Amino acid sequence: MNIVSIVGARPQFIKLAALVRAIDHHNVRNGSPTVDHRIVHTGQHYDAVMSDVFFDELALPAANFRLPACPGTQAQQTAAMLTGVERVLDQQHPDLVVVYGDTNSTLAGALAATKLHIPVAHVEAGLRSFNRRMPEEINRLIADHICDLLLAPTATAMRHLAGEGLCPRSVLTGDLMHDSVLHYLDVARNSSDIVARLALARGEYALATLHRADNTDAVTHLATLLTALNEIAASSMPVVLPLHPRTSSRIQTLLPQWIPNPHLRLIEPVGYLDMLSLLDHARIALTDSGGLQKEAFFIGCPCITLRTETEWMETVEAGANILTGADSARIRAAVVLWSERYPHGSADFSSAVAAAFGRNDAGSKTLDALLTLGGWSSQMPDGAQPLGVSKFIMEGIRG
Repeated sequence: MNIVSIVGARPQFIKLAALVRAIDHHNVRNGSPTVDHRIVHTGQHYDAVMSDVFFDELALPAANFRLPACPGTQAQQTAAMLTGVERVLDQQHPDLVVVYGDTNSTLAGALAATKLHIPVAHVEAGLRSFNRRMPEEINRLIADHICDLLLAPTATAMRHLAGEGLCPRSVLTGDLMHDSVLHYLDVARNSSDIVARLALARGEYALATLHRADNTDAVTHLATLLTALNEIAASSMPVVLPLHPRTSSRIQTLLPQWIPNPHLRLIEPVGYLDMLSLLDHARIALTDSGGLQKEAFFIGCPCITLRTETEWMETVEAGANILTGADSARIRAAVVLWSERYPHGSADFSSAVAAAFGRNDAGSKTLDALLTLGGWSSQMPDGAQPLGVSKFIMEGIRG
């Protein structure tokens, strides 16, 4: 069976790593059907610190096809990737295409595969922020409605899909990023020295990330958030901010006079293992990233989400995440609350994590759903007949 994964951004590399491990295990253990898995890198994240370091640290095989870097507007980027992905798929004729998450790479891959009549599966389906100003919300909505197989990470995502009439092609698999955090956290603890290099102490600093368009393209939001981070650094604890290239560019353009507080540590983007280590040692996380909210939850780091909505309400309902938006007073109050409740950071959310995101078997469940869509199943008894794509789509699978 030939599967092509289409990725282009760092959260997708992390999800891909969990599926690659499941495929390797399947090929060694079962041998049949052997999965020939190929990777298309769309070039969405094209610099070394946002791409190459992740492939190295996650021990991912090199991409079989790497498209040219594609900066530009949303439309320009998506169009360039759509053209490049279509060319590769038309040459390769895979049995199945897999897209991940909610980026422009997701949309381009789903559109290209669908128009070529290749079955396509969407990993991390069913997420909804209900904020259509976010490009990611549009990408995930379109992907879910055109893909043949929707792989939902949580029961909440399954409910969203059912509400849109997509239940017959939806499968509850658990979360691939959870698998990856569990797999790589010990690696990070044994190999990353970033906390020592930055002379940080466990539980004595905050880790921040900032990159969403709503927060970086509007000068009022960007100024409010940077001021809030400066205030936290000045009065509460040092703040470490790995500066996303997008955010760095916006600061230079919109707020050229802004000066960080001496205790607000601006650093270059870091690799996955260093980010896990920083999160593991932090007292709190402040972020507008979807992935970091989850990783903080998995690791036990109280989180403040610098948005008014989240795709991951499970983290809020578990008492691990506070939504503040770009509101200085709410951000300061959340910092105080978390510092009082967890003065050294480390929290135990493990029961809520397992209930919401699975128990480190999302990779195997995802692969089994893919094999079933392709007409096979690793759980199929000897002598059973393949299910077949059309019958699968008509009857659906219940995960």
